Amino acid sequence: MNWITPTIILTIFMSLTLSIFQPHHAKKNLMLLFLISLIPINSLLNNNELTLSLMPLITMPTENINISFTLDTLSTLFTPIALFITWSIIEFSTWYMTTDPNNHKFTKYLLMFLITMLVIITANNMYQLFIGWEGVGIMSFLLIGWWYGRQDANTAALQAIIYNRIGDIGLIMATAWLMTSSSINMQELMTQHETINIVPMMGLLAAATGKSAQFSLHPWLPSAMEGPTPVSALLHSSTMVVAGVFLLIRLHPMMHNNTTIMTLCLLLGATTTVFAAAAATTHSDIKKIIALSTTSQLGLMMTMVGLNQPTLAFLHMITHSFFKATLFLCSGSYIHNLNNEQDIRMMGGLSKTMPMTSSFMTIANFSLMGMPFLSGFYSKDTIIETLMNSHTNSWVMLITMIATILSACYSTKIMLTTMTGYPRTHHNTHNETKDIVNPLIRLVLASILMGALMKASTLQITTMTTMPKSIKLMALIATMAGIMLSKDTFYMTLHLSPKKLNKQSLMFNQMAFFNVPHRTITMITLKISQKMSTELMDLWTMENWGPKGLSNTLTHTIHLSTQQKNMVKNYMTVFTSSMILILIISLI
Repeated sequence: MNWITPTIILTIFMSLTLSIFQPHHAKKNLMLLFLISLIPINSLLNNNELTLSLMPLITMPTENINISFTLDTLSTLFTPIALFITWSIIEFSTWYMTTDPNNHKFTKYLLMFLITMLVIITANNMYQLFIGWEGVGIMSFLLIGWWYGRQDANTAALQAIIYNRIGDIGLIMATAWLMTSSSINMQELMTQHETINIVPMMGLLAAATGKSAQFSLHPWLPSAMEGPTPVSALLHSSTMVVAGVFLLIRLHPMMHNNTTIMTLCLLLGATTTVFAAAAATTHSDIKKIIALSTTSQLGLMMTMVGLNQPTLAFLHMITHSFFKATLFLCSGSYIHNLNNEQDIRMMGGLSKTMPMTSSFMTIANFSLMGMPFLSGFYSKDTIIETLMNSHTNSWVMLITMIATILSACYSTKIMLTTMTGYPRTHHNTHNETKDIVNPLIRLVLASILMGALMKASTLQITTMTTMPKSIKLMALIATMAGIMLSKDTFYMTLHLSPKKLNKQSLMFNQMAFFNVPHRTITMITLKISQKMSTELMDLWTMENWGPKGLSNTLTHTIHLSTQQKNMVKNYMTVFTSSMILILIISLI
């Protein structure tokens, strides 16, 4: 088995690279690679680890940098998931992007996105991880700005790359620190976890905040919805946004003894969860609601990392990947059907015209809420139980429960608004062909079964504490409360006359997060720069050191060398008076 696994991982990378040159074969190749990647799971699941290293590329006095793959529980489990989801999304995009003249190029970009994510997953040193990290950032920039003729798409792509660069500063700092003081090899880092300084840990937290769109660096994620729907599905399920949390899970042994970092993770995660869930309830764009729901779920994963439960965070990451990909693809099917209409208030009655998509959407939403025996239940329920049974601050518990209620709220809102009632816009009804239905069936089956499969594996370790029935049922109670609240609100507001949406009401414009960094700060910076260039440079520098300064400097020298004071009247008076005096003397 020792030689089979490295062969498999190299086969996967080689085949993916070849698929880029033959995008029309990508779907079949990905299906084959997914089946191949299932082989090493059995031998490597029980915390065994296999490392595959090549010759050093760069030799340094303290560090040898080489290409090195690691296959442990995290990478062997997540590789087939990434392949499976990309396979489904690429099959869906053959239908979704069929009218696009560059659809082969689009497939190549998606495959490149997958390869860079696999580099992150299997990297055995910080240097290699950084290559994958940057690759994911570049590909997200290209894919979000795919329709580059639209101003919004360009702005969103720039937003994604700039916010990520802010986070990347942290990763670069952490890598540089580790390279000088410890090691950039994963195994060596794990063994030296007692001695590592807080600075690289803060860097890793900053990197995860940027990439996984945690509170303060989150505005790029809703904006990223300007890209095509298959991009949103891939970006939000198994690539890009989970890379930040994946980094923290992978390097968790390095951080778990440091209470400061763990508390920061906990507070950051809890704040993100409740804030994004609250923002999602105020939106009416279907893709933005689902995007903010991703931010909320990532906050939940971050909370688990902060609670010293990285395995639970990873479990939620896996289950979330499937139902989030399903949600996005279903929304893409709706949007295409309604002539690119994304406002849920303009949808309605879709359960009649698109029954299969609506069924899949309902199952995925229930999974997101944590309905019993769907995959989301196995991770979300366990997370809430663990939180309730832990010695942590009650504020985090309270707002995580509020976030659970809100997540049930916006999920129910999507279902009631889009599927029930009567159509509110002109339908361009298409048949739900196999290109749409097949990937969705696969993803929905995974959304139903994956939780139970993971429960059978070593990933889910439920809390062994005996607990009161109220705490055991807490997650379910919160979910039911959210559903009832959303249903009542929907039926109360259904008969009201439609109002024009007030832009400021979108969770205070996402709590002023759009206006402050993108408008106020930029305008202040621009004005300060303008004043510095005009007033400081021209008026102060030029006057003090330019012509005026030169003349002021020369005046003293002139006064020293001559009695002339540059006063013409005085000169003329002295000259005339002296001439008259000479004339008088000469005449006498």
